[in-house]
Amino acid sequence: MLAVEDRGGAIALMLASLFFLGTWPAIITLLERRGRLPQHTYLDYSVTNLLAAVVIAIALGQAGESKPGMPNFFTQLTEVSVLQLLQIHDNWPSVLIAMAGGLALSLGNLVSQYAWAFAGLSVTNIICSSMTVVLGTTLNYFLDGRINRAEVLFPGVACFLVAVFLGSAVHSSNAKDDSEKLKMAESRGVELSGNLGNRAAVLSDPEKLKNCGDGDDGSTIRQAKPGTAEFIIQLEKIRSIKVFGAHKLLGLGLVFFAGACFSLFAPAINLATNDQWHALKNKSTPHLVVYTAFFYFSISAFVLGIGLNVWFLYWPMAGVPASTFGAYVRNWNGRHWALLAGLLCGFGNGFQFMAGQAAGYAAADAVQALPLVSTFWGVIFFGEYRKSSRRTYLLLAAMLSMFVIAVAVLMASSGHRKT
Repeated sequence: MLAVEDRGGAIALMLASLFFLGTWPAIITLLERRGRLPQHTYLDYSVTNLLAAVVIAIALGQAGESKPGMPNFFTQLTEVSVLQLLQIHDNWPSVLIAMAGGLALSLGNLVSQYAWAFAGLSVTNIICSSMTVVLGTTLNYFLDGRINRAEVLFPGVACFLVAVFLGSAVHSSNAKDDSEKLKMAESRGVELSGNLGNRAAVLSDPEKLKNCGDGDDGSTIRQAKPGTAEFIIQLEKIRSIKVFGAHKLLGLGLVFFAGACFSLFAPAINLATNDQWHALKNKSTPHLVVYTAFFYFSISAFVLGIGLNVWFLYWPMAGVPASTFGAYVRNWNGRHWALLAGLLCGFGNGFQFMAGQAAGYAAADAVQALPLVSTFWGVIFFGEYRKSSRRTYLLLAAMLSMFVIAVAVLMASSGHRKT
């Protein structure tokens, strides 16, 4: 089994996890803005998210020979499933805790799909990540036996808490800017609720843009500049989740609920791998290695994600059109992007847990810098905050600055776990 034990290896895993976890939400948002139903996207995502856990478990969990108290993946998987019947090993409490963490993450990811539409990619990830650090990092600090330096860790946590309030202010200010743009457009005679033409597209497939020639589709796309009222209206017509007329508190409510779910999954993995609550009855029972815990974590996330989204195919929420399983199977438009998103999220979570096992899960929460990556994608590709007010820009700059400071302080608190 490959075990990362040095601080340098842990930081490298954190950086890779940061990029992966900051990129996959942008891909999901891209598909939603192209009109792909979130149920279809999440079903595809769930498959490759589980696949990533299997690949990590087999490729890294089986590398090399077993160590005392750290069995290889297949060895421990067999112990949990077969030898349990002979009462030789009793890992099931740890397995159930890991699966509870997977349920929390899956529910958070599902809710955040809709939160990205209502509140925007950047603000959603900022608030969710900040809540994860404020709540989850505090739990992990005490669970890890305080191996991280408190005098460094908790000032970083305080900075994340400030980022939560700044994120809310950015969302409110940007929503006000959009409302003023739409009022000005309506005063010019632009119809906000009528059909602007189903052919209009925002963030369309490059192949469609290539084939549109000089027709109406291409001109409509070129005329809709990010940040304008026309862009906002066209996006509303094409996207799968309609946000016009929604109460502004709905978006923030979804964001905070998702953040509460995200704050629980890392402490669950911490408990599953280190047994701080002494749930294992037999003291000679090896703790779950991080690969086995991550495997069961991903199994439960997969089951919940598939189950809820099959339900949402026929009984959707947030005004999303209903669909069928047959329609999902036949919908190959954007499927490769949804599958890629699942892989990125799966590998990102796996690397975060590997880093946490080496340097402490509280320090590994530094990967919650992912909004820095997702904000980059949001501004560059989705036109977020284009032509916004000066107040919005100042709030956005303050939010990101506070976030950078918080992450730097959090990584400086890294400790070393004794194996």
